[in-house]
Order: sequence, then structure tokens, then C-alpha cells
Amino acid sequence: MADCSHDCSSCAQHCAERTTPQSLLEKLNPHARVQKVIAVCSGKGGVGKSMVTALLAAAAQKKGLQAAVLDADITGPSIPKMFGVHERAQGDQSGVYPVCSPSGVQLMSLNLLLDDQTDPVIWRGPLITGTVKQFWTEVIWDNVDILFVDMPPGTGDTTLTVFQSLPVDGIVFVSTPQELVGMIVEKAVKMARTMNLPLTALVENMSYFTCPDCGKEHEIFGKSQAATLARKYQIDATARLPLNPALAAAADRGGIEGIHLEQLEGVLQAIESIQK
Repeated sequence: MADCSHDCSSCAQHCAERTTPQSLLEKLNPHARVQKVIAVCSGKGGVGKSMVTALLAAAAQKKGLQAAVLDADITGPSIPKMFGVHERAQGDQSGVYPVCSPSGVQLMSLNLLLDDQTDPVIWRGPLITGTVKQFWTEVIWDNVDILFVDMPPGTGDTTLTVFQSLPVDGIVFVSTPQELVGMIVEKAVKMARTMNLPLTALVENMSYFTCPDCGKEHEIFGKSQAATLARKYQIDATARLPLNPALAAAADRGGIEGIHLEQLEGVLQAIESIQK
């Protein structure tokens, strides 16, 4: 045992190190401080997950909390553009410094490291997951109250890496009213449940459209599935967001921080109430 290399893959010994479950959590940069980690995921692409992430971070910042966003959607990063941030991240021997939005939300995304934000990221899984880990271990998050992780769609490598490597305190699921989308989002919900991670909230995006003339709500994409899904998986906090062209326009011009949706207040309260 004195010559132990700590490589258990080819070892026949039954020592405590081999038989005791080992934590897969990565260590936070020693110069960083993060209180809560909230993953925002969907299992399905195109449901507005990044939009919800940005809106929650902006809302938290307005409440006086220090918010941050770790953009784990490595091959499709959109967070910097939503916040109107285009400068490159800088670093030194201590680590990499996040870029701050106009209101002070700390951001880290691969697009903040590229020479051109339209350059494609043509990487295989191990390099992608390694980058996500580096955004946690090498970025100097400055006294962050809530770090929102914008997840990629699906239940593959990156999602598994975040769920295992970061100390996730809660998960916000994003869906739309379509039954097909709901079915796929349920896969992500079941994945989180299997890994004993807390199901904090459910946000149904594009849930309805309010007619500007008569004020009537129209469920364009079908009847809402939010209540049914939340009840099935015992998710207490839910929100239904409208289909609103103003949201897309604000994101396109980098003005997401100028949007306030009262529908998300209950979700943010659920996040704040999480006990460490």
C-alpha cells in the first residue's frame, strides 16, 4: 500500500479508497466564491432555456443579489449576446475573470474567449465537458450569490458532467406546451431525479399569446402541460411565460436586462429559499 499510485482501474486491493464512494465534484477556484448553483435545463432544444436563464439572472441582480451565468452550452453559446457583452474575458496566473454585464451580472461563455463570436466550435465530447469543468475550476467568480448554469439540450455528456462535477443546489426545467416537448423534458426531469438532485421549478415558455387588441390569451402551441408535469414530479414552483416578440427583440439587441416578467418572481423566490 505504501506504493499506491491511487489508480484504482488496475488494482486488486480492497482498500478504503477503492471501496468508499468517491466524490466527483470539482474544486472551485480558490479565489472564487459561489453560494448557490442553479442549473437551467430542458432536455429539448429551442424551448427558450437560455432566455429563461438570462431573465432569472437579470431579475436576481435587480433584487440586490450578485448573479452570474456559466454558459455550459459550449457549441451554441448565446448568453453574452443577450446581455450585450462582446469583449473578451481576461485572465492572469490566478485564473480567468468573468465579464460583467451592464448591471453587473458576471458571465463566462466560450464566446467570450473566441476571436469571432460566429466561429464554430467543432469539438468532441471530452473537450466540451473539460471546458465546462474549467469554467468552474479556473474562473474567479466574485462573491456570487446565485450562479445560473445555462445547460445544453439533452441528457448527454455535458449535462451529466454538470450534475456530477458542480454542487448543484437546484434545477429549473424549461418546457413548452407541446406534448412532444413535454415528453423529452420529462427525460431530463427523470435524469435529475435518478441522481437525487432537487427539482426546484418548472417554467413553461411560449405558453400563450395575449392578443394586443382584445387582451384574450390564446394557447397557440396547445393546452398548457405545466400543472400536469409539476404535479407528476412534485415541483412546487411553476411559471407560464407568454409568447412575446418583445422578448426576442430585447435578446437580439442585447437588452435582456431591461425586461421584467412578474411570472418569474415565484421561481426566483423558490431559488432564494433553497437552504444550503
